[in-house]
Amino acid sequence: MLMPKKIKFRKVQRGRRKGLSKGARDLAFGDFGLQAVEAVWMTAQQIEAMRVSISKKMKKTGSYVIRVFPDKPVTKKPAETRMGKGKGNVEAWVAVVKRERIICELIGVDEASAKEILKAVTYKLPMKTRLIRKANQEVVQ
Repeated sequence: MLMPKKIKFRKVQRGRRKGLSKGARDLAFGDFGLQAVEAVWMTAQQIEAMRVSISKKMKKTGSYVIRVFPDKPVTKKPAETRMGKGKGNVEAWVAVVKRERIICELIGVDEASAKEILKAVTYKLPMKTRLIRKANQEVVQ
């Protein structure tokens, strides 16, 4: 699964998902992209499922860029454990996705196939998304 090679701190605080994404709000690489409409934590498994879905649908045409990476450890204490005795063990790695963040981009595909590919991807994701086009960053209906 996706996870950082080296981190400064093993365990981090939960934080807040309020507000808009500071960066990654515009398409940088591709012609079409998927933009988050709501804030969530995307797990490494969800990102991998998205990658596999895009790879299968695209076949040999064009390429893609995934713009999120799980760099936040999420801890959990074992079942039936009393409170206290420190923070739990790292259970999963998540990417903090705030509103309006670009999740993935498609390069070298036409609009019809981009719609089809990204619609299939949205079923794998835990949030509402919208398809955007490079020209003036407009939303595709």
